[in-house]
Amino acid sequence: MLSLSDMSQYIVSARKYRPESFETLIGQDNIAQTLKNSILRGKLAHAYLFCGPRGVGKTTTARIFAKMINCSNPSADMEPCGQCESCLSFAEGRSYCIHELDAASNNGVEDIKNLMDQVRIPPQVGKYSVYIIDEVHMLSQAAFNAFLKTLEEPPAHAIFILATTEKHKILPTILSRCQTYDFNRITVENIVRNLKMVAEKEDVKIDEESLHVIAQKADGAMRDALTVFDQTVAFCGTDIHYQDVIRNLNVLDYEYGFSLVENFLTGNYAHALLAFDEILAKGFNALHFVSALSSHFRDLIVAKNGGMDALLELPESLKKRYKEQADKCTLRFLYEALGLTTQCEAQYRASVNQRLHIEFTLLRLSALSGNMMPAQQTVTAAPAQSIPAQQTMEATSLQQTVATAPVQTVSVQPAVTAAPVQQTVTQTKVQTPVQHSENQSAAAREVETKAISEPLSTETKTKDQVDIAETPATAASETGTNAQGRRNRTAATKTGISIADIVKPKEEVSIEVQKTAVPVENVEKKPDENIIREQWKVLANSYVSKPRLHNMLLNSELKIKIGEKDIVITFMASNQGQKEWVESKMMRSLEGTIRQLLLYKNVFLHIDVVPIEVAETDVTVFTAQQKAEKLAVENAGVQGIIKDLNLEIK
Repeated sequence: MLSLSDMSQYIVSARKYRPESFETLIGQDNIAQTLKNSILRGKLAHAYLFCGPRGVGKTTTARIFAKMINCSNPSADMEPCGQCESCLSFAEGRSYCIHELDAASNNGVEDIKNLMDQVRIPPQVGKYSVYIIDEVHMLSQAAFNAFLKTLEEPPAHAIFILATTEKHKILPTILSRCQTYDFNRITVENIVRNLKMVAEKEDVKIDEESLHVIAQKADGAMRDALTVFDQTVAFCGTDIHYQDVIRNLNVLDYEYGFSLVENFLTGNYAHALLAFDEILAKGFNALHFVSALSSHFRDLIVAKNGGMDALLELPESLKKRYKEQADKCTLRFLYEALGLTTQCEAQYRASVNQRLHIEFTLLRLSALSGNMMPAQQTVTAAPAQSIPAQQTMEATSLQQTVATAPVQTVSVQPAVTAAPVQQTVTQTKVQTPVQHSENQSAAAREVETKAISEPLSTETKTKDQVDIAETPATAASETGTNAQGRRNRTAATKTGISIADIVKPKEEVSIEVQKTAVPVENVEKKPDENIIREQWKVLANSYVSKPRLHNMLLNSELKIKIGEKDIVITFMASNQGQKEWVESKMMRSLEGTIRQLLLYKNVFLHIDVVPIEVAETDVTVFTAQQKAEKLAVENAGVQGIIKDLNLEIK
């Protein structure tokens, strides 16, 4: 157990392992080399500006540079010796040549004036007096103005090093008098390498994945990485494991990303939603979860191309896993998935129900692969067989009536009804129980095909009723009964909707059975004018959901021209704007629907504007005097005013 004296001697890693030479400076090699060359060649500027993110080494570099300027015994590669009086006095905090000023707490005019008075004093040891002003952007406007003249023409022995994280807040007149060095964020690789060195010196065992988590948490700042490292050691001790690190730092595990992508590929949206609920239960921010998912898809895209491994800031073990999962995904899937997650991030804050917003994104991701798992259901019919486009009976209705015995089929002839446009499908009830399975036999499917394609004959049925098949059991039960009784036993209707009903304009067709066999291909017949006008009303009623179009079609005066092959129907719009809208938006749909209603393909529509009749009227134009005279004649009150005031009408 540590004593109080041991605790008082503890120094955090960010201070204990702070670089003391250009060689130990991490991630800023170009800047270090430039500064060393300027010292070597004796070309020192009087003012420098170090700017960049927090924790990347701005102040540390300024201290090393200041120490190197006054070092009396520099090494061959321009590193401070650490043995001369200047180096020792700086290390012990008693140097009179290197001065530091915190502009965050000394940002007034008086503070800068005191600094200017100090600048006039020449150095006691070394050649230069170096003034390091940290967080210089915190100086007030008056302080900047007071500092400006000294910065422009400083004494020969004075060198100023300004450090800031917010370069844009510094006056342009200050910037123009300084050599500016922009510090970059430290890469994950460099942070991991430095943390390994610190862990070895501190006798701490830590795996590669944990170091990468700490490095990514630091976001390019070495000081933050060392602080997080100390926090992790305090939580886990000297033996650190990946699970302990992510629990301590509240970082989302990589496993969630891999697991969710597997769910997306298989369409398992239920597991994806449960995983999201588990993540929220652990206290993670929902927006951070979406951001992590976007990063995961980005890494998969990078891993899918073998030549881009340098863009993956991950340990080798994780790079291998990303490569394996990327091989399972298509580039299109990854591209669309990344688009969905970034869109979710952008719209997250504007969403009213933010959790539902993310869950809907997870559902869309699960549907990308086309393998989305449906709810469990019992299949009672075999897949429908494809049928010709001109036939209106759906195969799904037949699948429920097929038996193993031969069937008696009937021929059908479509007949137009005046009901709203919709496809209807009929179904016959069978007296004997018929069992169906998901894997229907080839013989049964052949029976279905015959039931649709072979023209047969029977008596005419009522609308929306037709005998599709008769099994031997049904035929036996009908022995000794008349045709009307047989019709009553088999009359049953049921509407079936297929994908074709959704894609194509809907149409309602009743089926009449003729005694003579007529091939379906020859049912097209040119309609007369009365049928056209009747079906036009049906067309109008099919657009009840669009009141203006419905009223226009229903009340329009039709001009019908029936040629040898073509039929041209002209209808009227109330104005030019309505005409243009119908021509551009609805004309193709209207033509397709009327052709289906009339069962005739050579029907063409034309639209005109209702002519406006202007009645001819005699218009008399009056002058101002005539208007006044007419008013005086017709109004007794006006006459009285004219008489009393002795007015004249002009």
